Amino acid sequence: MTSEIAIFLDDVWVRYDHHIVLENINLKIMVREIVSIVGPNGSGKTTLLNTILGFKEPFKGRVSVFGKTPLDIEKNGMIGYIPQSSPHDTQFPVRVFDVVAMSRYGRKPFWGRLNNQDVEQIEECLQKVEMTDFQSHHFGSLSGGQKQRVLIARALALQPKILILDEPSTGLDSVAQDQFYKMLQKLRIDEGLTILMVSHDIGVVSGIVDQIACLNKQIHFYGNPKGCIPSEALNKVFGKNVHFVLHDKNCETCENRK
Repeated sequence: MTSEIAIFLDDVWVRYDHHIVLENINLKIMVREIVSIVGPNGSGKTTLLNTILGFKEPFKGRVSVFGKTPLDIEKNGMIGYIPQSSPHDTQFPVRVFDVVAMSRYGRKPFWGRLNNQDVEQIEECLQKVEMTDFQSHHFGSLSGGQKQRVLIARALALQPKILILDEPSTGLDSVAQDQFYKMLQKLRIDEGLTILMVSHDIGVVSGIVDQIACLNKQIHFYGNPKGCIPSEALNKVFGKNVHFVLHDKNCETCENRK
């Protein structure tokens, strides 16, 4: 694992109108790490992603991506972003190949056409996510897991250094979730990607990430989930009446917690 910093947030505060959504956010994500932000609905997870992406500007603090502002990075296509899926988005009559091609068209002038290099890049990205055989299929006919793979391919077609995903496993069954997360781990190794994703399920992601951030307005814990996350931090994020079952057999001090 490299010591280069990919994403850095220093005392970041974000508000909508006069309502503070994020406060005192300090976060350092290293290159090639897989990091998950977990927390309940309304805890600020998507807002944190939007701040890193440059969609939302903090009123206090500093955000940098590879030492530059998020807007400078976004212009260079260094971040691939997969937002939360919508059932309406998947009904548009478009082929899998064309979905991936959308990212390449975004770098071209109006009425620009795909060249041979674009086509090769699209086909290569479909191969990376094991969706080559589906490139002529209607996107809406795919399963949830297959759709997520195609959206990953679309992001990869920009040749990013960072992949950001918002609730990528929503709607996937346990088998599809497992396959999806194994694919992310392989992409981290093969492509050298830094991966940041949002999840509401701490149990699902804890086995595949390098670091986990427990967020509820503030980050109450940031570290390797294979160690024990303090009960105090979990209570602040999820509430005192939530029951946790931790499954890491390597952690002798872990136990069911309330």
